[in-house]
Amino acid sequence: MEGFNLEEDKLKEECGVFGIYSNEIDEEISHLTYYGLYALQHRGQESCGISVKNGEEIKCHKDIGLVSDVFSKENLQDLKGNISIGHVRYSTAGGAGRVNAQPLVSTFKLGSISIAHNGNLVNADVVRELLEETGCIFQTSVDTEVIINLIARSYKKGVERSIVDALKFVKGSYAMLLMAENKLIGARDPNGIRPLCLGRMGEKYILSSESCALDSIGAEFIRDVEPGEIVIIDEEGVRTIKFAEKTGCATCSFEYIYFARPDSVIDGVNVYESRIKAGEILYKESPVEADVVIGVPDSGVPAAIGYSKASGIPYAMGIIKNKYIGRTFISPTQEMRERDVSVKLNVLKVNVEGKRVIIIDDSIVRGTTSKRLVNILRKAGAKEVHFRVSSPPVKFPCYFGIDTPYRNELIGAFSSLEDVRERIGADTLEYLSINGLLKSLGKDKGYCLGCFSGEYPVSTPSEDFR
Repeated sequence: MEGFNLEEDKLKEECGVFGIYSNEIDEEISHLTYYGLYALQHRGQESCGISVKNGEEIKCHKDIGLVSDVFSKENLQDLKGNISIGHVRYSTAGGAGRVNAQPLVSTFKLGSISIAHNGNLVNADVVRELLEETGCIFQTSVDTEVIINLIARSYKKGVERSIVDALKFVKGSYAMLLMAENKLIGARDPNGIRPLCLGRMGEKYILSSESCALDSIGAEFIRDVEPGEIVIIDEEGVRTIKFAEKTGCATCSFEYIYFARPDSVIDGVNVYESRIKAGEILYKESPVEADVVIGVPDSGVPAAIGYSKASGIPYAMGIIKNKYIGRTFISPTQEMRERDVSVKLNVLKVNVEGKRVIIIDDSIVRGTTSKRLVNILRKAGAKEVHFRVSSPPVKFPCYFGIDTPYRNELIGAFSSLEDVRERIGADTLEYLSINGLLKSLGKDKGYCLGCFSGEYPVSTPSEDFR
């Protein structure tokens, strides 16, 4: 039912990228990219696409829908080549629709080029306007096309130099893959806000948003692409260019809190272990007496296990999520919603009835789902409901590729802790502190905490930009 769609009250990720380079034409290229995108499906469920280079020609297949819906055995067999890049998308910059699906493919004097981009350029509107004034024509509304036009403007310098010039002109976040001149090229923004890693499978090299996609095809993780680094893969092997002055790394903290798959490792930090640690620290900061700890599926479960481990309070499965409810699920009528029909989530009554329950979620955005969760636990017979959140209050919007509401829609932006507690109906409510979050991540490196603190690693436009 609408009220129980966990994802609609969460921050939305923007997309994921996956690319492969082989020295020889390989019929498996498109199939491996398909499986890589399948492993990254959690990063975007709106549209997807794969482009493959075979000599001078680039073939591309993309559409609205999930990876398993868009691709068939037949169209994958048609995508034969030695280089491929793939993309899964949730729209942040530019609207939904097939025209904005990626990868984008374009042809100019350098030849054909294809590009897939994860992130947001905060100065895309300004750059786009400048380019349009010089005669550039845009086919889409996505900021990725701005980069293609910037590359085309300096094509005389060669593809590598033109990419460097283009990236020096834009600001924001990006993990980007390009395919041109028989090269697979990856780039990560100077602050490393969006993740990107390098892997190898036999003689093939792979670039991916997350390491879990490497695991899914049996590839070996080599390393993370560094902030401000361009990785060039061609017949000579792997080369790198540092295109930006050294800046502090500021990986998006929400990659670890919610977005990334728990079996990924990003910049040396194990996502699952960081979530367990967050739960342990959350207990130390906000203990409460109770009979059982439960987690909101799926990303709240590791923190709940950590909270249980630190507190000694038993962990149990308390909420069942129907994994077969797809994006095309027909919502119940208003009359059925008013009856509180639980078709997406249901409480395992035997584990909560008559008990003091601690429920752990990874975040609270608007608070609507949190309120419904408290309600269904009480209806199942919970004596007390103590809400714990394994991240700090979300108070500010994100400008770097996460689809966040306007600030006035964020329940933590202007409401006190007590106000939020009353609105969701919990007996108690506590969040993980920013210091606690940093301790859970452990590694001595920087993180973007803009949605919690309002301090961003890159200067941002005014809020009405979004």
